[in-house]
Amino acid sequence: MGAAYFYHLTRKPLQETLPVLLEKARGAGWRIAVRGTDPDRLAWLDDVLWLGGETSFLPHGLAGGAHDALQPILLTASAEAPNLPSCVMSVDGAGVSAEEVSRLERVCILFDGTDPQAVQQARGQWKALTGAGCAAQYWSEESGRWEKKAESDAAPA
Repeated sequence: MGAAYFYHLTRKPLQETLPVLLEKARGAGWRIAVRGTDPDRLAWLDDVLWLGGETSFLPHGLAGGAHDALQPILLTASAEAPNLPSCVMSVDGAGVSAEEVSRLERVCILFDGTDPQAVQQARGQWKALTGAGCAAQYWSEESGRWEKKAESDAAPA
């Protein structure tokens, strides 16, 4: 049974935080689906990831290509991910179900802490997922480094 990790972005924007989390997930051997809500925003993230940093490269693809099933990281606006991910990273308020949290190794929900609507939506996701019995952790970078601020264990079956 997996868990949902909520990442409250207050110091670094998505385009800086996402690659770090993707590298950690790849280091665990996971395939990842980055789930967004806007195809244009996902295309922008695709470009950001292709530019990458000076020391690393993240192999990935934007959904809709001929090799989606082979992608270690697939950027998609769909709940269906042909790359069979072990981890879903939700950005820009993309939905995640309790069933996914239970089925996957990890679900990461990244939200912009400077956007009140994004914060409210993340609170609603936390309440829905923990209310459905999912384990969850809330991480904040407010102090300048990532710190776990809250945790909810999975309800016994």
